[in-house]
Amino acid sequence: MEAYNKLAPYIKTLFHDSADLIVRPLDWPEGEAILCQYSVLANQRAVNEHIDTLSIKFQEGRTNWGETSCSTVEAFYPAKLVEYVSKGESVVLFGETNLLLRINLPSNTNRSVMEPDSEHIIQGAHDGFGENMDINIALVRKRISIPDLVVKKMIISQSSNSPITYMYIESKVSKVTLDEIEYRLRKIETEYLVGTGQLADYLEDTVWSPFPQLMTTERPDKVATNLLEGRVVLMLDNTPTVLLGPVTFASYFQSPDDFNGRVLVGTFYRTLRFISFMTAIFLPAFYIAIVSFHFEVLPYELSKTVKIAVNDIPYRPLIEAMILEITIELIREASIRLPSPIGQTIGIVGGLVIGDAIVSAGLVSNVMVIVVALTAISSFVVPSIEMNTTIRLLRYPFMLAASVLGFFGIVIGTIILFIHLINLRSFKQPYFYPIVPFRPKVFKDVFLRLPFTKPHNQATSFSPKEPEEESGDFQK
Repeated sequence: MEAYNKLAPYIKTLFHDSADLIVRPLDWPEGEAILCQYSVLANQRAVNEHIDTLSIKFQEGRTNWGETSCSTVEAFYPAKLVEYVSKGESVVLFGETNLLLRINLPSNTNRSVMEPDSEHIIQGAHDGFGENMDINIALVRKRISIPDLVVKKMIISQSSNSPITYMYIESKVSKVTLDEIEYRLRKIETEYLVGTGQLADYLEDTVWSPFPQLMTTERPDKVATNLLEGRVVLMLDNTPTVLLGPVTFASYFQSPDDFNGRVLVGTFYRTLRFISFMTAIFLPAFYIAIVSFHFEVLPYELSKTVKIAVNDIPYRPLIEAMILEITIELIREASIRLPSPIGQTIGIVGGLVIGDAIVSAGLVSNVMVIVVALTAISSFVVPSIEMNTTIRLLRYPFMLAASVLGFFGIVIGTIILFIHLINLRSFKQPYFYPIVPFRPKVFKDVFLRLPFTKPHNQATSFSPKEPEEESGDFQK
């Protein structure tokens, strides 16, 4: 017990004498041993059984008695002890030989594999990522069973040992893109990464842009598809959300359902998403411009109906639209934060009651309610949560421009939007590909769901190597 009495107080000091820390002596065939672990992270029963097994191997005189699939022996350093125990491993210290036995048998605190709530599909796989990194990697490897699938880890902070795992297919990924991603990962300076949103801030080319330059997903099948297109996947432990990059603007309008269903059906719904994007951004601004400046563009019968509806509204159409848009956003936020049964009730009842009351009170017109409702529905058609949020934000400046300059304001806003998209990059790759750089042959792959009848007809929206080799359009 001499070694235990000497080392135990020192070990407890390293871990600030935490209540869930276990430091106790062990019976070992030769000399003294000390077990150190967190009770909440280690599978104590499995660890004890494993130690008994290793003790028998040690008594038999085997050379590599501690080398197994879940344990290894190395020299003892206090920094290594803190690192291993903090990660959930159990450590056995041998004071006389100055050796350390690390045993990786964590407790099973992971939730089961289930479909992500934010990315439902009709056909296809219904499994999703969880909080355990090893399980997430296994879900991807089950779908891509090739040696070219490379998994690498990088520690960004020595103080917190925050690991970032990134995956790519060696034969598909662009070397320029991979070097750029690794360079940006090495530049990260932070104490701790709390989620993929914080990681995206460090990696995006233009963090103040409303458009996301990294795609997030919780679906292994979506990750596998993007890996085969040459993208890189970035994962953080303890979060089910992963990042995909580089991405293009068109990537956010694709869904696994496109490839699981019929060719014509997939093409129709993908086209519908692009139309919904235009509707969600421009419809309120278009209505405001017509009511404020351009009534003459409406047919005579329709213009009479609209005039009757807006005549009794006491303020400008912009204020009318803002009232409804903000009301819808409040209902949406409330329904998300509340428990599911209550949230659904709030969404339905709040929309019906408030919508009817606000029209009856003469605060907004019936036509404006229809316009805002169509806009809200159109914005939710886009399968990507990040692009969905971008659409909801973009319609406000367009509404403001339409209320000041009418159609001319919408045109100016559209030009500014296109200039921004043309100059945007994702890991220095063109965000508006295949429009910029212009690749007309790729349009069919982006906007249509083509049949899988020929290898070169695999539907992709990103070809990292072909543009680099053809010309210097892709920045290096």
